[in-house]
Amino acid sequence: MKIGFPFEKRPSSIFGYTWRPVALVDFQSMATPKVWTTIRMIVDTGADYTLLPRSYARALGVNLERDCKPFETIGIGGAEMVFIHPKIHVRLGEWKADVPVGFLDRDAVPALLGRQQFLEAFSVLFENRMTFFRWGKE
Repeated sequence: MKIGFPFEKRPSSIFGYTWRPVALVDFQSMATPKVWTTIRMIVDTGADYTLLPRSYARALGVNLERDCKPFETIGIGGAEMVFIHPKIHVRLGEWKADVPVGFLDRDAVPALLGRQQFLEAFSVLFENRMTFFRWGKE
């Protein structure tokens, strides 16, 4: 199977504008399983795991203190607290899985689609300002 998403043109103080690989990913609510939230995410092959801003925890019915394991991570912006939920049900096109999701302790960050049990499940191709995900047999 295969699904593709166009890059998103974004303003840049350095380059005037830049093109970002994005994908629309559905996350199932932990509190209300019939409710799915679609999140526009940057496809980040350098991210170890999928990462969301803190505000999405409430939308997905996740209690950071009760449902997640906190730990400190170090990235470009320095050290930060991340709350890892071991498995949240996600959907990308027809593909579905339970993946670990980290929630940063702030909201001023983009949602990142990372490798652990997510991007590593696909063959990912960036081509002509499009991101293609392929899985299974075609």
